[in-house]
Amino acid sequence: MKAVQYRKIGAGPEVVEIDAPEPGPGQIRLRVTAAGLCHSDWFLMDLPEEQYTYGLPLTLGHEGAGVVDKLGEGVEGVALGQAYAIYGPWGCGQCHACSEGRENYCPYAADLGIAPPGLGAPGAMAEYVVVDDRRHLVPLRDLDPVETVSLTDAGLTPYHAIKAVEHKLYPGSTAVVIGVGGLGHVGIQIIRAISAAKVIAVDVSEEKLALASEVGAHHTVVSDAGAADRIRELTDGLGAQTVFDFAGVQPTVDLSKAVVAVDGFVHIVGIGGGVMSAGFFQTPMGAAVRAPYWGSRSELREVLDLARVGAVSVHVERYSIDDAVEAYDRLHHGDVRGRAVVVP
Repeated sequence: MKAVQYRKIGAGPEVVEIDAPEPGPGQIRLRVTAAGLCHSDWFLMDLPEEQYTYGLPLTLGHEGAGVVDKLGEGVEGVALGQAYAIYGPWGCGQCHACSEGRENYCPYAADLGIAPPGLGAPGAMAEYVVVDDRRHLVPLRDLDPVETVSLTDAGLTPYHAIKAVEHKLYPGSTAVVIGVGGLGHVGIQIIRAISAAKVIAVDVSEEKLALASEVGAHHTVVSDAGAADRIRELTDGLGAQTVFDFAGVQPTVDLSKAVVAVDGFVHIVGIGGGVMSAGFFQTPMGAAVRAPYWGSRSELREVLDLARVGAVSVHVERYSIDDAVEAYDRLHHGDVRGRAVVVP
């Protein structure tokens, strides 16, 4: 089968021919119908050799959807031909966090050698993918897999970050969304769908700010030296009750700190490596800073339900698996408007 793999440190992705995987006991094989590209893929491919821990060769793709093609021994409750989205942050399945469906915060996964597909385990950027357990499958039912697959990360991750501070998204409050890429443009829609908060979108790209307006942002601000002053003006000098930084680079982290209100929340979602000092005389009184990770199984179901009623959608650029390297190049250079999806 064809697969998109990272095979050599520093070499970037390649399209290769490999054997199709076989499901073991309790496992399910899917014929992949869609796989999303993510900046996290480039994050790991840009790591130097001494920091890279994901194994080689690595089949990429932690956003996946497909149709059940083959069942391993002992699998029940899953039928051939059923369409599913894949829940990516796999955990041990036994601890307190996992028992609540919050496998994204499983404290034992790394020590047990459990890794998400595409981020350690073979991913969905291929013609077939094996899922380790039926609990990691969420029915797609009437949803188009290509239009939906990116919600498994680009929808789930912002939803988790936003739901955690939903009490701060009250009428009259302000939410700042920094970075209107794959996650940010969905995050704007989620805020608008579940709250009456005013949304200010921030980005360096006029094209992405135009997308922000299309999906519901009340105001757009160019991320430049005057961005903090402009946001303060739009909030009557108070700042924003919630700030969601989907870039996470040092300039955006600094901007987040500059515009968060007293008793507000900053969620640094992007993995750009920026850091923020917090504490007395560092951040506004009562302000909290957090780095949320992915989301829970139940939250993925909620995100897909939002899609079913038309409350959220993903702006998708489609690519064949043969064009995946080109898609990754466009993603790396910031040329993707929304989310790139490979359709095997």
